[in-house]
Amino acid sequence: MVENVLEKLCTLFDEGGARYRVVHHPAGDRTSASVAELRGTELGQGAKALVCMAKGNGVKQYVLAVLPADKQADLKKLARSLGANRAGLASPEEVLDLTGCILGAVPPVALHPSLLAVADPTLFTRYEELAFNAGHRDVSIIINTEDFRRIVHPREIDFLREAEAA
Repeated sequence: MVENVLEKLCTLFDEGGARYRVVHHPAGDRTSASVAELRGTELGQGAKALVCMAKGNGVKQYVLAVLPADKQADLKKLARSLGANRAGLASPEEVLDLTGCILGAVPPVALHPSLLAVADPTLFTRYEELAFNAGHRDVSIIINTEDFRRIVHPREIDFLREAEAA
């Protein structure tokens, strides 16, 4: 299990010369919107991290799928892009084991060697800074978007759910 998540994130970003800050705030009610309000950021600045398992066609891979907090993931699209035929969310126990975090506190950085980090490209095009939970529900990191992209270097895959026509 990953331990000292906040410390590992800060070390990674310090070593990479990132422009970031740590923000302490109340825990909120676990919704992305409530946490954005507590941080003083826009909802779309949030980097939502989903721990998934992609399976099928000889593929069995844990994935840390990162997307803007105001969007939804299409897990079928994610699976296909990884050569699998299905993907689903990991159990709370698997999330804890792979990230060292409870649901709602997972950062968008793969600190476990079994996790493949992927990000939807729209994460990097909308805001100058990204915000995310940093291992706890009451601690966030706000980081320069390009610094995050350069240091974390996730595989970029289009996996957002298409907006439904009105």
